[in-house]
Amino acid sequence: MDGKLAVIGLGSVGSMALWQGSRLTDSVTGFEACSPAHARSAVGGDTRLFRMIYRGNPGYYPILERSAGLWAELEAETGQDILTRCGGLSIGTQDGAYLSALLETTRTNNAEHHILTHKDMTERYPQHNLRANDIAVYDPNAGALRTDRAVTAAITAAQANGATVHTNTPITSIEETNDGVTITSGDKSWTFENIIIASGGWSQRLMPDSLKTHVHTRRIFLTWFLARDPAQFTPDRFPVFSRIYEDRSMYGAPAVDGTTVKATLDGRGAPTPDAANVPRELTDAEISETTETVTEFFPGLHPSIVRSDAFPDLFTSDTQPLLGFLNHSRRIYSATGFSGGGFKMASGYGEIAAHEALGKRWIDGLDFVRPQRFQD
Repeated sequence: MDGKLAVIGLGSVGSMALWQGSRLTDSVTGFEACSPAHARSAVGGDTRLFRMIYRGNPGYYPILERSAGLWAELEAETGQDILTRCGGLSIGTQDGAYLSALLETTRTNNAEHHILTHKDMTERYPQHNLRANDIAVYDPNAGALRTDRAVTAAITAAQANGATVHTNTPITSIEETNDGVTITSGDKSWTFENIIIASGGWSQRLMPDSLKTHVHTRRIFLTWFLARDPAQFTPDRFPVFSRIYEDRSMYGAPAVDGTTVKATLDGRGAPTPDAANVPRELTDAEISETTETVTEFFPGLHPSIVRSDAFPDLFTSDTQPLLGFLNHSRRIYSATGFSGGGFKMASGYGEIAAHEALGKRWIDGLDFVRPQRFQD
């Protein structure tokens, strides 16, 4: 036996599971196919939005609350600036479908928020070119997560706690026995009491056939623009944002590098057959729609893409994660399939995965993310 727990994939959630596992045992090992926070993984792209208000299942709110605390703990433990709390704006038509659904979930969770009228927005955040009936919901606890810093900080903290890390070690097979789980990379193999699969877009090949039909890899692209006046788009003046209508949608973050503003079309991920070979260049249609949307939304940005990239992520058929032991297994735990929305809760997901995989604590009320919902 080579240890109590192995974490396969040290990206957004895997790095956090390794960190949390290292707090519970000194017998945890992480395996990363490339290097931590490498540019071709779903970690790429500098930032992700952290928000406490959202549309959808209220069951995510406790994970968000815990994640907020864990991001602060990771910062304190490593001295890294990971979460830039700059607030967040959700913008849409007053009484429209987007804000109505968002406010329903927000009020159910009793999450702190403020409604900003069209006039409020014009006065406070003139960077946004609003439509006539636009309002916004402001989240004072939102911000921008620095993805590469978060992942590398978590791995560094885990190693300081005694965790072992193998980089450039892709796991090609897993086999569960009565005594443990054997994992293989090339001509090397290891056996652990339990494992966590957290390989993102690369996780599908390690899953049982009963789950493979319920997941697929999608290509998510990101775009950045230069500001005419960079001082208007700094974190202290320009919160993270999400803006959705029927005809246009975009989300983004302030210029954390002091130069470029992330502004990206929302919900444009397209299926891709191979996570390792995601097309990085944008299509003409993607460029056209992105620049048209930025031209309307942000007159203070030069309407020309100065940087773009694309990354893989694993999506489930219902866009909810796969968090829990795989069907018919008590040793192989899944922490993947976050469907483009997992990073803000990665620290919380990692804590849940580590505690459950090590048998320390089971979290009730998470049936909506358990793999057993796809039981054949």
